Amino acid sequence: MAQTTNYLEGPDPALAMASHHVVTVQPQILVAPQAGKWQTGLLDCCSDCGVCICGAFCFPCLGCQVARDMNECCLCGTSVAMRTLYRTRYNIPGSILDDCTAIMCCPMCTLCQLKRDINRRRELGIFW
Repeated sequence: MAQTTNYLEGPDPALAMASHHVVTVQPQILVAPQAGKWQTGLLDCCSDCGVCICGAFCFPCLGCQVARDMNECCLCGTSVAMRTLYRTRYNIPGSILDDCTAIMCCPMCTLCQLKRDINRRRELGIFW
């Protein structure tokens, strides 16, 4: 037997309920990350004498500490790649050429700056 629909009775209640659900999408605001900055300058070695002394007298040890802090291989601690990774992670302006130039001119200063920056960000609770 064929089923007939009486259109005078109104729509099916299940269909009527389904048609009243409205899906809305709230507008989203995407905020561009703010440009970061180094916590200390390249030549601010005296702002943390412990890091400065470690960099001056045991440069490979400081490189390993920085690499460990960043969960990287200890051989990368003094590399351009490590500095570039850190700079991009914290949205610090610069380029690979800037990183390479800084490391070639004064590797101890660049490594000390990186370690000081890590220490300061840890103190502020913004190191990840």
